Amino acid sequence: MIRRRTLLAAAGGGLLGSALATGTARADATIPIGPSATYGTWEGWGTSLAWWANVFGARDDFADIFFTTRSTTYNGTSLPGLGLNIARYNLGACSGNSVNGESMVASPNIPAFKQIEGYWQDWTNEDPASAAWKWSADAAQRAMLVKATARGATSELFANSPMWWMCYNHNPSGAANGGNNLQSWNYRQHAAHLAAVALYARQNWGVNFATVEPFNEPSSSWWTATGTQEGCYVDASVQSAVLPYLRGELNQRGLTGTRISASDETSYDLARTTWNSFSATTKGYVDQVNVHGYQGSGGRRDLLYSDITTAGKVLWNSETGDSDATGMTMASNLLYDFRWLHPTAWVYWQVMDPSAGWAMIAYDAATLQPRAVQTKYYVMAQFSRHIRPGMTIIDTGVSYAVAALDRSARRLVIVAANTATTAQTLTFDLSAFTTVTGGTNGLVPRWNTVTTGGGDLYTARSDTYLSGKTVAVPFAARSVQTLQVDGVTA
Repeated sequence: MIRRRTLLAAAGGGLLGSALATGTARADATIPIGPSATYGTWEGWGTSLAWWANVFGARDDFADIFFTTRSTTYNGTSLPGLGLNIARYNLGACSGNSVNGESMVASPNIPAFKQIEGYWQDWTNEDPASAAWKWSADAAQRAMLVKATARGATSELFANSPMWWMCYNHNPSGAANGGNNLQSWNYRQHAAHLAAVALYARQNWGVNFATVEPFNEPSSSWWTATGTQEGCYVDASVQSAVLPYLRGELNQRGLTGTRISASDETSYDLARTTWNSFSATTKGYVDQVNVHGYQGSGGRRDLLYSDITTAGKVLWNSETGDSDATGMTMASNLLYDFRWLHPTAWVYWQVMDPSAGWAMIAYDAATLQPRAVQTKYYVMAQFSRHIRPGMTIIDTGVSYAVAALDRSARRLVIVAANTATTAQTLTFDLSAFTTVTGGTNGLVPRWNTVTTGGGDLYTARSDTYLSGKTVAVPFAARSVQTLQVDGVTA
């Protein structure tokens, strides 16, 4: 998965082009910010639980580190909690039992910690109260889901693959040729598994899944029988067949308020292709469109936004990641999302990962022991600790800065990145706001992360002041900063 997504991002890089990108900040610049152009109310930040929670789900310290804004000690260092408020729970596809002499076929390349145990393990009985369902399964990931919920997170239920016995070859990593692997006679059963888990979670775990997503990168042909994780190719026609079953299974269980999200395609352009292939009826079953950000700086984010908002749907970047441990790639692509995609939520794939590049906190794949905190963690803090749910996202007109307004607190938050290899000064012109006073004597608190090492890591500074309704801020090369401007009214 890591190699594939890295190559995809590289292939997509640069496709945004001059027609969309205002440009990477390279020289001193002045950025006017006003309240006239807004892009909805921010829902929040998240992570998928899946593999890292399958390893560390019992750890309260990691629950605090990721799902609160409290400071938590990790390996002798006090970490600022990221304040994530969305947990995506991966419904597993694996089990070790046999039914009528048939059992799961596992890819020779999938590590044990990526095999997530599912709940409906015997297809001969659909009753969730029967022994065919194993509700003690997936204890570690489930534990982290409950911990995240207790800390205020909302949740989404998603499936990387249907249960192994729903797959033509009984292999939840994919078909031999990468084609459709969900048996046609199990479309409804896949939906029923999701709906039954959603109901059980509400009744027994104290978890109300806001959305349920039956697919994961379904139109991508890299899900094969020799893959390194769970996955399943599901073409658009099969997706269209499954979605009404899911709505029906949810409604049948009284989960009429549980919304359906789809299709979690791997790129912005593929998401458009899938969405526009759906009939109006199929689109009607989808409340929220999820897209993954593995196209990097490429892809027509703007066209996807137009298609989805025209249809009146919610739009999330529900999964993204990259192999750059400094966090600069993440910051750059996230700011592109704010400028052109305008999602209302943004979710990183795995906050913990064996690959130091992909991780915010790394761990060893062999020993499953946690390791170093990556600079990417602190870059994430620049965004997630300050742009909070309920804020209004404001257009900045550039692809290297985002602004968010908390109207009740009269607070404007600006996060900006200098991706260049030379220092620069960015001046933010707030004259379009009615009132801009700042803190005492016009103080503008700021937090700074220099991604090249040896510098600030989410370091708080109290040395910047308003000049009238403008604030000028020096940016080191390859740095990300957050500004908090108080006393702002629109």
